[in-house]
Amino acid sequence: MDRNTVAAIVLSTLVIIGGFTLQSKLFPPQNPSQPGATADSAQKNEGSVIAESEVVASLDAPVGETAASGELLSPEGSTVAPVVEETYTIETDLVSVTFTNKGGDIVSYKLKQHSDRQNQVEMAESVTANNRAFSILLGAANGEPLDQLFNVKRISDTEIGFYRVFTVKNADGSLGRFTLAKQYSFVPGDYMFELKVMVDGDSSLSGLRIGDAAYTIRTSPQIGPDWNAKQDRYEFRKFFYLLNGKKKTVTVNQGQSKTNNEKFTWASVAGKYFTLIAVPESPIQGVVFSGKGGTPEAAISQMFLTRSPISGNKNTDVWRFYLGPRTGRHLAKYNLAVNNPYGLDDAKLNEMVESSGFLAPLEWLLKVVMELFYKVIPNWGVSIILLTILMRIIIFPLTKKSSESTLKMQEHAPKMQELQEKYKGNPQKLNEEMAKFYQASGYNPISGCLPLLIQFPLIFAMYNLFNNYFEFRGAMFIPGWIPDLSQGDSVLLFPFTVPFVGWNELRILPIIYVISQLLFGKVTQTPTTSQQNSTMKFMMYGMPLIFFFMFYNAPAGLLLYWILSNVLTLGQQVVINRMMHAKKAQGLQLVKK
Repeated sequence: MDRNTVAAIVLSTLVIIGGFTLQSKLFPPQNPSQPGATADSAQKNEGSVIAESEVVASLDAPVGETAASGELLSPEGSTVAPVVEETYTIETDLVSVTFTNKGGDIVSYKLKQHSDRQNQVEMAESVTANNRAFSILLGAANGEPLDQLFNVKRISDTEIGFYRVFTVKNADGSLGRFTLAKQYSFVPGDYMFELKVMVDGDSSLSGLRIGDAAYTIRTSPQIGPDWNAKQDRYEFRKFFYLLNGKKKTVTVNQGQSKTNNEKFTWASVAGKYFTLIAVPESPIQGVVFSGKGGTPEAAISQMFLTRSPISGNKNTDVWRFYLGPRTGRHLAKYNLAVNNPYGLDDAKLNEMVESSGFLAPLEWLLKVVMELFYKVIPNWGVSIILLTILMRIIIFPLTKKSSESTLKMQEHAPKMQELQEKYKGNPQKLNEEMAKFYQASGYNPISGCLPLLIQFPLIFAMYNLFNNYFEFRGAMFIPGWIPDLSQGDSVLLFPFTVPFVGWNELRILPIIYVISQLLFGKVTQTPTTSQQNSTMKFMMYGMPLIFFFMFYNAPAGLLLYWILSNVLTLGQQVVINRMMHAKKAQGLQLVKK
């Protein structure tokens, strides 16, 4: 090979390398599967969307002017999309909300008037860089959330907008161009905010349909307050929706999801004290209730709200989201248009309030009485004590009647056992002889059950009240021991976690409760046959032990009620026993005379 040939090869190689280097600098390659792909690559996949580097709306044109018309205006010129992620905050008297210009999503939503371990309750709980609150997925729930940087428009102190241009493949294969905008609006004194999702396309857009949907809104991975699903069995997360005016409950285990395509009015994820409710202006196409991606220590409870395909090149959807206390006082206001700033009427959001069902009126009455006690002595622990004492006084006649029946049964137990033994092979004869015995002795076994049955509604209503009453959140009873009636008491933090049960602190109320149960069982025990003896021993000693593990993390307010109720009932039983013994002794003296 001569010198000229070698020189030609070297020069050609340098030219080729230089050309590729220059091309990579001036025209960088684009990944067709990622936002930012070329129009040619978009044509290969029907429904694929491209985020463009420029927007058709200037910073001053969109969102602010569209609040009335519901349509984005086409401005003059264009604005380059931001290249750096930034956060923005809107505050009212009730909430503090932090946004990111990545997707125009929410990364923090704090309730300023409610605390969680000395911090404000976070309603956008467990948010990560890849799972933010109120992000949009173009298409159905299985799509990828928009992660591009959006332009931002601060409209006012309580309104903010985010927008960016995208290109989508139309049904006929052509490319359509549109601006996607999200506008958040808040109202002071209200836990509900409004989210407008606007699609403003030019004449090239024939509609927005990716698969079987236009877009999906994804709520936060979890709502606050922070909780450990493995340790705290008295807190929970449940899904609900309203269909034809009736609330429905959806049970979703961790790691699972359920899809519902019914045209319901609103959908919700709720905890014991707080809730997130999605209220679209028009019925949505469907929702996915998801528990995927969580752990027992950090559960996921997330909704994916899907909008049906959009026809035409312009559309505005209005979504309203309530994030706040799960109380009738805050939720009932949306049943009357004049009471809320959104003109909602008969929204039935107060269906989310936890109640005792048909016992709700009784629970309401108990709540009114307890609140009256609180006005006299502003301590909710004292109110629980006073209400419990009042209820024991009211039902004392029933307790007395039931106890008298039990004591009579103890007296007649030997004769009843004798009859059972004598006619154990003849049930029909046994029933006849037992009926004769009851008639002769004047004893009616049902008389002891009836007072207990009458008490059950009151017991259930009080249980639900003390277990769910919102005002107990953060309510201190005894400093240093019971700082929060909605949580378990605490006197000592362990430097370790107890295996199997996961306890990490010492609680005294569950111990006192078990002792009160043991004493109550000892005092009220009745004579039994040898066959019944083992069962009664288990009920007397085994059940309180089981209750100890079940109720170790129970709310202090609930345990306070149970303990005091046991102690008062125990005292009443002692008094009744003495009265009965005195009556019996007096009867014996009359017989002797």
